[in-house]
Amino acid sequence: MNNTALLWTSSDPKQSQLFSTLGTLYRFDTTVTNGKTITTLYRQIKQGKEDRIARLEWGANFTLGRATIGRNMVSMNDLVRPTDQAYTRCFFGPDGYTYTWRPDEFSTDFVLEDYNRNVIAMFRPIYPGKKYNIGEVHGELLLVDNAGKGMVLHPPLMDMVCLTAMLNRVLNASPQ
Repeated sequence: MNNTALLWTSSDPKQSQLFSTLGTLYRFDTTVTNGKTITTLYRQIKQGKEDRIARLEWGANFTLGRATIGRNMVSMNDLVRPTDQAYTRCFFGPDGYTYTWRPDEFSTDFVLEDYNRNVIAMFRPIYPGKKYNIGEVHGELLLVDNAGKGMVLHPPLMDMVCLTAMLNRVLNASPQ
């Protein structure tokens, strides 16, 4: 199984970057203005140019609020819907299928499964953080190269994987 690794800076996923040997690919930027906390996900499309992928408006104390993805507005709850298993959450992908983040049975990893229960990505925490020139790394997002006919490596599915991985990191760091 070949994987593409994206290294994840910062212990705070709301203010972090995902990068590879190609440089920064995704960036989460969180600002507080007039008491509103907004996290914006950007994807680098070429050197020095980014596209806004999503805008997350948090509730009080970082409770889940609403998300704007492209031109669609959804509840953040829809991006991390709990299942009947602890720490397991699902979302509908841009293709209309259900994807599920769940803890791995044998490690500290969280795996993302498609609707056929095939692992298409995983998040692996790194303790303590490793230092790189772009920042301290606290996790690794591994994308399975050939999963879903290779679609996990391309927007919009890759955007949703990064967005829901960040939300799961936030929720897993807080009490259930």
